[in-house]
Amino acid sequence: MLGNRMLIVVAVLGLLPWGAAPAAEGKASEAPAARALPSDASLVEEVTRLFTENELWQLGALCVAAVVGLIAGRIARVILHQMAKRLERQGKRTRAAVCEALRRSVAAICLLLGIHFGLQFLTLPSGVQQIFRTVMAILFSLAIAWMAYALVEVVELVLKRLAHKTPSKLDDMLVPMVRASLRLTVIVLTIVQIATILSQKPLTSVIAGLGVGGLAIGLAAQDMIKNFFGSMMIFSDRPFELGDRIVVDGFDGPVEAVGFRSTRIRTLDGHLVTIPNGELANKAIRNISKRPHIKRAFQIGVTYDTSPEKMEQAIGILHDILKDHEGMDPDFPPRVFFTDFDDSAMVIQVIYWYHPADYWAYCRFNEQVHLRILTEFNRAGIEFAFPTQTVHLVSTDAA
Repeated sequence: MLGNRMLIVVAVLGLLPWGAAPAAEGKASEAPAARALPSDASLVEEVTRLFTENELWQLGALCVAAVVGLIAGRIARVILHQMAKRLERQGKRTRAAVCEALRRSVAAICLLLGIHFGLQFLTLPSGVQQIFRTVMAILFSLAIAWMAYALVEVVELVLKRLAHKTPSKLDDMLVPMVRASLRLTVIVLTIVQIATILSQKPLTSVIAGLGVGGLAIGLAAQDMIKNFFGSMMIFSDRPFELGDRIVVDGFDGPVEAVGFRSTRIRTLDGHLVTIPNGELANKAIRNISKRPHIKRAFQIGVTYDTSPEKMEQAIGILHDILKDHEGMDPDFPPRVFFTDFDDSAMVIQVIYWYHPADYWAYCRFNEQVHLRILTEFNRAGIEFAFPTQTVHLVSTDAA
C-alpha cells in the first residue's frame, strides 16, 4: 500500500511545472521569465550575498532536505524492487516491468524534490535564483525523461506479448523498431524542453528554430528518410516475413533481419546481402516460401524406332508411376502427353505438382520417380533417345 502511494506521489510531482523557483528577498516576488543570466562579476557578488544573507540554520535546512530526499529515494528504490519481485512471482510481468522502470529514476527525482524543498528556506539573490531555477528545471526535465525512457521497456514487453500471439514473424521485427522510435521521441522532446528552458522563449519559437535545422538535416539525409519510409511500406504490405526465402535482383535466400534502413538476406551460398529498404520497396520480390506447391515439368525422348504400341505403353507407365503420387493435390493431377517429334527423339511431356512446397522432400520424390521410370522403361524394352547423326556414304563409279 505504501509503495502504491509513493508511485502516485512521484508521478504527480513529476508532472508539476518545475520551472518555478523560490522568490527573492523574502519570497515576495519572482524574477522575470526573460531575465538574462548575471555576468561573472555580479555573479560572484551575488554568491557572496547568498552566504552572508542566509543564516547557518537555513543552509543546514537545505542540506538536511537534500539528505532526506536522497534517503527517501533509496527507500523508494528498495520498495519498488520488492514490489517488482513479488509481481513477477505472481505472473504480473507488465506491472513488474513498470516498477523496475520507475525504480531507475525514483532516487534522482526524490533527491531533486529534497533540494527543491530545501531551497525554500533560503533567501536567494535574483541572479543566483535565476541560475538555480534554470538548473533545477533542466535536472527535473532530465529525470522525467529518464523515467519515460525506461518506461519504453514496458511498451516493448506488451508489444512482444501481442506479437507472439500472431502467426506472422514480421511483427517480431516491428517491436525493436517501435522501441527505437519511442526512445528517439523521448530524446527529441527532452532536447526541445531543455532548449526552451535555456532560451526562455516560447515553445513555438524553439520548434520553429528546430524546424529550420531539421529541414537542412532532412535535405542531407534524403536516403535515410527514403529507407525509413521504405521500411514502413514493407511492414504495411508484408511481402515477406522473417525467415522467408525470397528472390530479389538475383539474390536468393532467407530473410535474416529487417531494420529501419535495410533488409539482410543470407544467400544460399552463405553470403550476407544488405539491401536498402528504399530500393527494396520498389522492387519485384519473389517469395518462394509462400508458394503452395512446387511444379516439375520435364521431357522424355524415345527413339524413332519405337512402335505406336510401345509409345502408348510408355505413356501408361508414366501415368501409373504418377497416379496418386506422394504430395499430390486432387486439384493438380499429373499430366503426361506425347507432344512433339524432335530432331532425334519423340518427346513425351511430363508435368506434376508437389504439395507442400518442401524442397528436400520434393528432391527425394523426384529421385524415386526417376528410378522407377528407368526401371520400368528398361523392363518394357523402351529405349531412351539421345542426339544421333546418320551419315550416308554414296560412292560413284569411275568413268
